[in-house]
Amino acid sequence: MPTTTMTAIAIRNGRGAADALHAVQVPRPVPKPGEVLIRIHAAGVNRPDLLQRAGDYPPPPGAPETLGLEVAGEIVVAAGRWRVGDRVCALVGGGGYAEYAVADARHALPIPNGLDFIHAAALPETVFTVYANVFEHGALKAGERLLLHGATSGIGVAAIQMAKAAGAQVLATARSADKAAQARALGADIAVNTTTQDFGAIAKDAGGIDVALDMAGAPVFEATLDALNPGGRIVYIAALGGPVLQVPVMAVMRKRAVITGSTLRPRSADEKARLAAEIERVVWPWIADGRVRAIVDRTFPLAQAADAHAFLESGQHTGKVVLVV
Repeated sequence: MPTTTMTAIAIRNGRGAADALHAVQVPRPVPKPGEVLIRIHAAGVNRPDLLQRAGDYPPPPGAPETLGLEVAGEIVVAAGRWRVGDRVCALVGGGGYAEYAVADARHALPIPNGLDFIHAAALPETVFTVYANVFEHGALKAGERLLLHGATSGIGVAAIQMAKAAGAQVLATARSADKAAQARALGADIAVNTTTQDFGAIAKDAGGIDVALDMAGAPVFEATLDALNPGGRIVYIAALGGPVLQVPVMAVMRKRAVITGSTLRPRSADEKARLAAEIERVVWPWIADGRVRAIVDRTFPLAQAADAHAFLESGQHTGKVVLVV
């Protein structure tokens, strides 16, 4: 590492549209005790990055102001169980759109055999989010049915595969016939084109749902609750269609329904470390035996981060968008 600076992607004037992203030279981060320094080869692009760019999701205290929540690369300063040269993917608090990033050593995971850096970079933020919300907050079990809104998003393609690997059934919704077909190809038992079909009626005809993972919010709440089986759980990780719910409390009581949700980034370092250990124990074997694959739709060079954001915002993608460093 001959220099003490690096290229990273910053937001011009602190917030703006996709074209506000631009490359800057910033000091290379210095890891604290218990942290590793990673030479980044690829970084995942996620919807929280779009929110931060728009000024709606500020980084938590102590996190870098630059974007990026998941990376894959090589260890250049080691800590914990890691050694220099180890290939890892990691969840980071920010700063992943760069040539180097620091990560808590406990938040890094070994890159599964057979995966390149690009596909490994598509895993951490997505898999952590799905595992925490579907399997912990949602308590999805084998034999239950998961309703998944946003089937072909980065979260969606991972959730379909992870739910099927755990022995659950999946009813996925999408906004076109083509995306519904893609969801079926990924393993969804039922895929609904919501532009022409009533997902609520189809869900009830299929026997109801036990867990819903929802990124849409208000527009689908009533039908989702109506299709929920007694004791069912609705888990929110976003509200892209509207953040305010009109909740019929008596219906919630009759169904013994649980309405919950979470964000990942503000969780404590210890909590993320616990999640990382669980994911390595449960999900990494699914990746090793091919039941769960990292789905990458398109890659962009780091310098074209603005184009990557614009593409993600367009909704054309199936799976993840990744920056190549």
